[in-house]
Amino acid sequence: MISFIVPAYNEEALIGRTLEALNRAARSIGEPYEIVVADDASSDRTAAIAPTHGARVVRVSRRQIAATRNAGARATTGDKLIFVDADTVVTNEVVRAAIEAMHQGAAGGGCAVSFDGQLPRYAELAFPMMVRLFRATGFACGCFLFCTRRAFDAAGGFDETLFASEEITMSRALKRQGRFVVLRESVTSSGRKLRMYSGTEVLRLFGGILLGGPKALRKRDGLEVWYGGRREDPEFAGD
Repeated sequence: MISFIVPAYNEEALIGRTLEALNRAARSIGEPYEIVVADDASSDRTAAIAPTHGARVVRVSRRQIAATRNAGARATTGDKLIFVDADTVVTNEVVRAAIEAMHQGAAGGGCAVSFDGQLPRYAELAFPMMVRLFRATGFACGCFLFCTRRAFDAAGGFDETLFASEEITMSRALKRQGRFVVLRESVTSSGRKLRMYSGTEVLRLFGGILLGGPKALRKRDGLEVWYGGRREDPEFAGD
């Protein structure tokens, strides 16, 4: 069985399209599947919308991405796990490629990513380089990561001492369990966070992480891009 795990916090605006894309992709493959939405203390209609798209909801109150992903994984029964962020849309091709990679013995992997909508200039310049860097180093982007159940359990799941960059640590842990692949196929993630935060704010964020070292990733403070309250996409504000 394929188990899709979708961590979510106040994603009522986008989670419907994410779940529909997962349903389409899974039906095209023809294997049994399940979708679990790990709802991390949402105050909007995220948990109400998810079941209307065939997902089962697991309640979490941690406000931590790693812990929410782990909670979702614990609630699944499949032998193949695919973690997809609630603002990310998959294609049939990327899901099929992930499943085929695991069938062929891969412990896990990730894929390419693009962002929807109009991006600010700083993001147009910086993020293609970041995506290429992830590919060159063999790390999965956080919005789409897959692995076998065996590899996930052997790796110990996502590191719950981290509030960010847990996908890099997980990629390293999965590499110790076997072959780790970064697929050529891609997903489309929401570009809203890139639109909601200015280049100066993003530079200040990553500067704080660099200055604070690993300790900066072990606390929620200073990681507003991931844990701040901004949710409304400036591109669609007023619609």
